[in-house]
Amino acid sequence: MIAPTRTPHRFTALESVKVPHVMRTIFYLLLVAFLATLVFLIYAPWVQTATGRGQVNTLNPNERKQDINALVPGRIVEWYVRDGSAVKQGDPIVRIADIDPRLVERLTAERAQVEVQLQAAESALATARLDERRTRELFEAGLAARRDYEQAQIRIAEMEGRVAAARAALNRADVGLSRQSEQVVRAPRDGFIQSLNAGDAATYVSAGDVLATFVPATAGRVVEIFIDGRDVALVKPGDKARVMFEGWPAVQFSGWPSVAVGTFGGRVLAVDRSAQPDGRFRVMIAEDASDGYPWPEERFVRFGAKAQAWVLLETVPVGYEIWRQLNNFPPVLPPGETGSEEA
Repeated sequence: MIAPTRTPHRFTALESVKVPHVMRTIFYLLLVAFLATLVFLIYAPWVQTATGRGQVNTLNPNERKQDINALVPGRIVEWYVRDGSAVKQGDPIVRIADIDPRLVERLTAERAQVEVQLQAAESALATARLDERRTRELFEAGLAARRDYEQAQIRIAEMEGRVAAARAALNRADVGLSRQSEQVVRAPRDGFIQSLNAGDAATYVSAGDVLATFVPATAGRVVEIFIDGRDVALVKPGDKARVMFEGWPAVQFSGWPSVAVGTFGGRVLAVDRSAQPDGRFRVMIAEDASDGYPWPEERFVRFGAKAQAWVLLETVPVGYEIWRQLNNFPPVLPPGETGSEEA
């Protein structure tokens, strides 16, 4: 009987090769890193945000930057301020004089003449009423004709018309005189003169021309940002936000607002109902007093300064947020809300 022969190994060289210890270590490290990343993507929370850029503004139109206009046409005689001047309410800014130096004097004389005409018309009306009363008594006693009584009534109507016309003329004279007397333009409230936009003395200006740019001293600040139409449906008044101001050092983590540094708390005040020409929607954000960190002083964050804000929405896993961003999907709709807005 022939004994079976042993088949020699064909991959003896491969079997003799062993995996280096370093490679095994790298493999296990990569495996642990992969598992840790997977766990992180599934369980780590991420706060979704609606981001927008804008600037510092104010809600009250009286507190915004505004133009100071000429009240009457005329020639600039004297400036009482310069660029950057601080003014109080009622302080003079510029004096304007009419081209005719005796215009106010003539208007005053015309008003006096109209006032005399009004007094004469009132006296004639009183006389006409007295005549009408006498004529009525005579007519009731049968001592006067009906025609005389009717003529007396017509006379009263004529005198009343003259009195009304004289009073209207007096009002016009008062308006013209008051307009010409308002030749000293004054500050509407406490604030600063940002720039003088008209010329020097002897410059002619028309009524309504911009003389200077005025900035109120105190105003309530808000941040005006613009949000994409994809996310604006999820933003509503009362939502919390984080604000970062231009020139203010900050480190922002939009998904983890608790670890952000240099940002300030805000709360959504209003959301525009219609879009801007570029398709974005304006959102107004005010300071959140409950945040504990007040906004920087106005000298650090002035009106018109650039700002960026993140409106805080729902908390989702990090993996879902990455998937949403890659697919350009909108954030998660908060629980209990529907697509239609309550009235």
